[in-house]
Amino acid sequence: QVQLVESGGGMVQAGGSLRLSCAASGFLFMRYDMGWFRQAPGKEREFVAAIKWSGASTYYADFVEDRFTITRDNAKKTLSLQMNSLKPEDTAVYYCARYRVSYSQGSVADWGQGTQVTVSS
Repeated sequence: QVQLVESGGGMVQAGGSLRLSCAASGFLFMRYDMGWFRQAPGKEREFVAAIKWSGASTYYADFVEDRFTITRDNAKKTLSLQMNSLKPEDTAVYYCARYRVSYSQGSVADWGQGTQVTVSS
């Protein structure tokens, strides 16, 4: 009964910003590392960012280049991804994910349904 529901996607011009949110339920949110992944049409799903259960450590893919910030609110059981300076190549479906054991272990246990992000030039 784990549920991860993303929201906040949409269309934005290059250089603009979007904030994605993920509402979690059905598990002890505060005990799990969480992450964001994305997938463009015809491409493999790729890692974007992750955050430890406590929020003390964060991890980002190289392409983020300091443009994105992952945060979590354990009281509200929500995960967020603030995306600034968006580029057309950021266009993809973005997925919220719960890690099965930890970010370091790498295995994802659950995925959200995804939210579309489209960046126009």
